[in-house]
Amino acid sequence: MTGLKQNYARKYVIAIDELNFDFEVFTEQNKRNPDVAPPDGAYVYGMFLEGCQWDSDINLLQESAPKKLFTNMPYLWFKPGKEVEIVFDHCYTCPIYKTLDRRGVLSTTGHSSNHVCNIELPMQKKHSLKHWAKRGVALVT
Repeated sequence: MTGLKQNYARKYVIAIDELNFDFEVFTEQNKRNPDVAPPDGAYVYGMFLEGCQWDSDINLLQESAPKKLFTNMPYLWFKPGKEVEIVFDHCYTCPIYKTLDRRGVLSTTGHSSNHVCNIELPMQKKHSLKHWAKRGVALVT
């Protein structure tokens, strides 16, 4: 992820400290081809949602189907950009973990060895951040 930011910073001559990631979920509407490299950033696949599911029809988080613990997450586009230009409208800050354990050894930086990063996933207006946090919603690699 640092490499994605470095490539973007060099390409557009921007300080890396000013960059962050925007996220786009692949949908039928945007017709992205995962076999062709994006102009900037990277396509990520192989993650699973725990505690909810992704509804591809409305492109928002939805309640899990009964007795379904994990669901596949569609391709995600990690798009680097200037942090001041990135706007997240009614999104859930979803953590990504390497394993199902919600714990890890704290490194010298104070970060868990199991936590990868947080991404912003759109949700319905009727739900709040607490709604998904209470369900323990997270992505797992």
